[in-house]
Amino acid sequence: MLRFRAMAPRHVAPKKNRSGSKKAVIFSVLGLSLCVVIGAAVVLVTRPSTPSHTAAPASHGATTFTVLAATPSDNATVASDASIRVALSDSIATTSPLPVITPSVPGSWERLSSSTLEFVQQSPFQPGQSITVTIPGGSQGIKSSSGTHLASTVSTTFQISQLSLVRVQQLLAEEGYLPVTFNPTTPSSTSGPLTSDEAGTFVPRWSSLPASLTSLWQPGVENVVTRGAIMRFQDVHHMQTDGDITAAFDSALLADRAAGTTDPDPYTYVGVSKGQAESLTLYSNGQVIYTTAVNTGIPGQDTADGTYPVYARYTTTTMSGTNPDGTTYHDTGIPWVSYFNGGDALHGFIRSSYGTPQSLGCVEMPYANAAVVFPHTPIGTLVSVA
Repeated sequence: MLRFRAMAPRHVAPKKNRSGSKKAVIFSVLGLSLCVVIGAAVVLVTRPSTPSHTAAPASHGATTFTVLAATPSDNATVASDASIRVALSDSIATTSPLPVITPSVPGSWERLSSSTLEFVQQSPFQPGQSITVTIPGGSQGIKSSSGTHLASTVSTTFQISQLSLVRVQQLLAEEGYLPVTFNPTTPSSTSGPLTSDEAGTFVPRWSSLPASLTSLWQPGVENVVTRGAIMRFQDVHHMQTDGDITAAFDSALLADRAAGTTDPDPYTYVGVSKGQAESLTLYSNGQVIYTTAVNTGIPGQDTADGTYPVYARYTTTTMSGTNPDGTTYHDTGIPWVSYFNGGDALHGFIRSSYGTPQSLGCVEMPYANAAVVFPHTPIGTLVSVA
């Protein structure tokens, strides 16, 4: 789980209103593979067996009919496209009931051999989901071609794994929330996105972004670029924008990928240059679309260097705090505010001049200029100060 904590504010801001190619997972019992089932599908399709999937020859003279193996095994944790197989000790009657998967998922049972079944998913399972495969026994249960039933019902329960950080990055990139895109090496054979990591490469979306942003990106490693993208996704989906990867986040991310939904807004980035002739540069989809003179913090109250995601926004708000001389301030009607690091924010403020350190840590702009920048700084937008 990723968890990110905001720094203690310099300004006290109002509280924000939360406005498969299939991968076989096989458990061998008595040298045979048995698969666990998902769904209440009732279609049984026969397909040619292959040496790697064929169960051992059944003894037609056997007096018992048993489950030899089932995969995934009980209590296993597997990827969303894990193969579900059931191997029995004798051939299965064509009129036999089939195993039941709970909760149900679209798909059908196929016959790998006369005594082995595999469930073919039409869509992946959801991360964190608990799946139970029930192989019914007794007089109403699975029946062999010789008319024998299983003595008792057999069931197994397994878990679908959460998304890894790499998989989250892959999906966010494919959906346009990162300054990179992801190109899978081979397309998935399932109709829905996988929860397991895919082989492939990350590629920059634009060559014009500054190193202050591109140098922070790294696949498989927690970084502020990924954090900002997670927060942006959460904001688009009206979730708590805390940067945490949860089961609800995973499910929403996979659902968007399945539906082909992408970030509804351009990818934006803000660079703030301190020192002489202080300025702000606004990027949208890799291109500079606006620049303005700004004021950053005075010595002892300077604007901290670094890159931070915007975490709260207000068209107008009140800012309160303590001045360097110990007196307090209470400024009402501050417009176009985007908080990015504790109490530091991009916002409009009236000064006689702009371009030099004058604030108590915020990045100040003329009102009109702040109004231009504000629509391009949604939650999750990265702001680099240097």
